[in-house]
Amino acid sequence: MGILNYTPNSFFDGGKFNNINDALKQIEKMLKDGADIIDIGAISSKPGSSILSLKEEKERLLPLFIEISKNFTDVIFSLDTFRSEIAKQFVNEFGVSIINDISAGELDSEMFKTIAELNVPYIIMHMQGMPENMQNNPTYNKAIELEIIEYFAKKIAKLKLLGVDDVIIDPGFGFGKTIEHNYQLLNKLDSFKIVNLPLLVGISRKSMINKLLDVSPNEALNGTTVINTIALQKGAQILRVHDVKEASEAIKLVEMTKNS
Repeated sequence: MGILNYTPNSFFDGGKFNNINDALKQIEKMLKDGADIIDIGAISSKPGSSILSLKEEKERLLPLFIEISKNFTDVIFSLDTFRSEIAKQFVNEFGVSIINDISAGELDSEMFKTIAELNVPYIIMHMQGMPENMQNNPTYNKAIELEIIEYFAKKIAKLKLLGVDDVIIDPGFGFGKTIEHNYQLLNKLDSFKIVNLPLLVGISRKSMINKLLDVSPNEALNGTTVINTIALQKGAQILRVHDVKEASEAIKLVEMTKNS
């Protein structure tokens, strides 16, 4: 899953692809590099960021998706949004294939019902708190992987009651978690097999790498590849990344090793 942050302020690539021509070129590059899914978001969810209004989110996304619909066919696009109104409009008008919700329905009470009506795959992520406060002393009452598995179990049960079965889980590295929490989670990632749903991991150039290695996000590609490789070995089935070519190579190498 290649990331396209259509924002001016994302932590790594904010502003790099914030106009339509650059965004279209980046989509094309990621597809050539091996992306199976392109995940597009108009809201930065980095620690400390404030939430964009519904109007602003829609105004950012609409012109881009109009051009995407003219230039790309048979491409799986995922929309990174927590708003049911946005999900409904862009699935119905532009054929968006997947909704990627960092709040797992917490920020919009209509989202689960909307996903059931739209009948599209739905990514639910674990986040403790909100982006603006999620890194203010996050704490867990039990082993972090157990607490997150319990969180997913409750969400999945509610979704199943609505007839939603096509769910992907994302443990939410960096979202309401200390560096120690993130590595505990990585170490226990194979525990999520009990949920029996596809597992997405998004650690690309995040602070769990940067702070530990004392590097900037621009210097974190090697660390990202190492963590992606560990995640694949522990059961990750989707890697959400900025650097598609390197992630694709990691996948090929891990798959070859597993099948040998």
